[in-house]
Amino acid sequence: MSPAEKGDGTANPTPAENSTINGGNTSEKQSKTELELQLAAAYVSDAQYNRNVCFEKTPQGIRLYNLYNHWGMLLVTYFFIILDLALAVFEDPALIPLPLWATFLAELICLAVFTGRLVHFAKVIPWQKFWKDTKNICVVLIILLTLVDMLIYGSMKAFGYYGVRWSRVLRPLFLVNITEGRQVRRAFRSIRNTLPEILYVFLLFIFSILIFSLMALKLFGKRKLVTNEGTPYFTSYLDIVFELYVLVTTANSPDVMMPAYNSSFFFALFFILYILINTYIFMYVFLAVVYNNYRKHLKEEMKNLVRAKRHKMVEAFRILQVKHGGEPVVCQSHWNQLVRLVQPDISNSHRELLWSVCDEDKKGFIGKVAFLQLADLLNIQIITLKSHIHPLQTWFPHLYNSHPSRLVCQMVQHKAFVYVYDFIIVVNAVFIGLDEENPLISNAEWAFLVLYMLEILLKLYTYDPRSFFSRHKFWNWFDTIIIIAALVATTVNFALKSSDGYTSRQVLDIVFILRVLRLIRIVDSVKRFRTIINTLIKIGPTIITFGQLIIVVYYIFAVVGMEIFKDKIKFFAPDSTASAQNYCGNPLLKDTAFAQNNYCRNNFNDIVSSFVLLLELTVVNQWHACALLTSGFTTVTHTAARIFFVLFHIVVVIIIMNILVAFILEAFFVEYTLAKSDLQTSVEKKIQELELGIQQDKLDETLVGNMETHENELGPSELSKGKPTLMFKIASKRYRTVDALLQRIFEDDLSPEDSGSSSEDHEGDPDNPLSPGFNFQNPSFDGIN
Repeated sequence: MSPAEKGDGTANPTPAENSTINGGNTSEKQSKTELELQLAAAYVSDAQYNRNVCFEKTPQGIRLYNLYNHWGMLLVTYFFIILDLALAVFEDPALIPLPLWATFLAELICLAVFTGRLVHFAKVIPWQKFWKDTKNICVVLIILLTLVDMLIYGSMKAFGYYGVRWSRVLRPLFLVNITEGRQVRRAFRSIRNTLPEILYVFLLFIFSILIFSLMALKLFGKRKLVTNEGTPYFTSYLDIVFELYVLVTTANSPDVMMPAYNSSFFFALFFILYILINTYIFMYVFLAVVYNNYRKHLKEEMKNLVRAKRHKMVEAFRILQVKHGGEPVVCQSHWNQLVRLVQPDISNSHRELLWSVCDEDKKGFIGKVAFLQLADLLNIQIITLKSHIHPLQTWFPHLYNSHPSRLVCQMVQHKAFVYVYDFIIVVNAVFIGLDEENPLISNAEWAFLVLYMLEILLKLYTYDPRSFFSRHKFWNWFDTIIIIAALVATTVNFALKSSDGYTSRQVLDIVFILRVLRLIRIVDSVKRFRTIINTLIKIGPTIITFGQLIIVVYYIFAVVGMEIFKDKIKFFAPDSTASAQNYCGNPLLKDTAFAQNNYCRNNFNDIVSSFVLLLELTVVNQWHACALLTSGFTTVTHTAARIFFVLFHIVVVIIIMNILVAFILEAFFVEYTLAKSDLQTSVEKKIQELELGIQQDKLDETLVGNMETHENELGPSELSKGKPTLMFKIASKRYRTVDALLQRIFEDDLSPEDSGSSSEDHEGDPDNPLSPGFNFQNPSFDGIN
């Protein structure tokens, strides 16, 4: 028996089982079994987190692979990626200027970390596999190109020449090409695969704009119409193309139409027809094409992912299988050791619960079909609830168990108590919005504080403090911190009566704002609101994935924009007396709409300003040539600068944002309407069967329930009801990984073979789990790497 098996209360493998596992060689039992378990654990962990890395199957290779996937290593990697991206804040053009040697040193450290991570990965997988992986080659090239650029740029600066840090546009590619960036790579692949279909619609859309522009030139060009600024109206074909393209975004409506409309009522029909065809029909066709093709390619990616996941679990089963009555099975002791290796923090009770779900007939072993569910079972989030006796019940049992005491506890536990304090929160929010100089309003704040303190004290009296302040009791911690902060700030404000500068009064105002957030509790108490909020929380990881994609695109455009437009437009503080502030520091902007509307802060003079400007362009508000953003940059550079802004609109607004909308719609519909998965239902049934469950009508999913994902506490009331001291409930329907949500979306489209319920096996020696047939080569699907 290995040390991991001692004291776990599980059955030991029989001599026959040990002989089968070790091929009859009992002298190598311990070392060989340890290698088998480590390899099987690596496969199950890969299946759980949808990794697809062809690692070396040696003891050293498995140890290096486990270290490579350790959360600490991932945290360090992401930290240095963020640091590398953040260097743009300190580089020319800089928000916070630093010496060149300082930014170079920081970047060299980042590159050293990325190189070390790459070398580590090269030690994990076979050498020939390493150089066949495109993302590894990309990382090597990015590092080399960055070093070359640093050498050239540093040399030019040393000799006083102007240089361009062109390698900065490559920095976001580290985020895409690291091994852990599989979701971002999948998003980019889906976009790449969707582009051909989008291209045909886009060409037709451009053709429509060109035709309408030609008609506008012939219709309005000779009528000597002028704009509000006094410039000729629709006399240049290229200007007309740009104006009509902007009209699709509605950013220059109705300004672009007004000169023609003022000339004749019937000219409005031209613009109405144009908007109907291009703004409404073509834009929604874009969305439909993006949605249809993106979903199709994403489904293929998920098929590949699920197949790879199934193969991982099949190989883990083959490694651990023993013969029982001629059938391959996995015994409970090996299953327990495997689960400990895959998820070391899992409690014994949680592990036993999962085993009871797998081993429905209590045979002490499970077959292949039950074993293949392990990765999905580990992804179901289960809360372990523990009951504790209230300290007052231990110290003063007669007093705490008296009738008045029980009455107070029942009152606090009643729903009416929650409703009363929800009403108090609403009334307090109204008072916060009123004039605080009024003595009645000011004194009322003390009354609300007393009521809130009373709420906390009553809850601490009713519920065990360990339960009340357990790790994931979000609202209890939030309420207590806010109330104590408000009490302290109110007391300090009353004592000091300060009125100048940043006073305690302003600190109290901030606390008031935070207290308004308690209104979320009221929203959370309405079931329909709660359903929507929970759905948004569940698709949150997916939104984060697309957020990374948008950051990559934003960063590239921001760096390019800074190199093209830096210092062309300058911002002056409001109290500045410089005359140049009237034209944003550039004489070319004198008397322009850009300067008159005080848009000087919309510039590319640093990375933060660039990101803000790109966000403004994303919402397609006022970036047209008639008024403001684009006109300012074309005025100080060249008309060709419009290409930069149109390209950004096409990439971000038409392609990426449409894909994001399509995916959010799909995920929202699935989460909003889909019932629980069969596996999750099986776990809940087993919890109720073992009488270790909490009544679900009393623990309905709430916003807080979605935040509490690990261990929780039961109040003393559960003990008084004769409940067990250890109980379980499903935490929520959230997913540990984005891939799990994607699999849920497409589960109706996946065949049984894809989902892992097929009984087909790969060829190999069943008596030697580490034979060549079992030394599984991970499928190198393009959709998974």
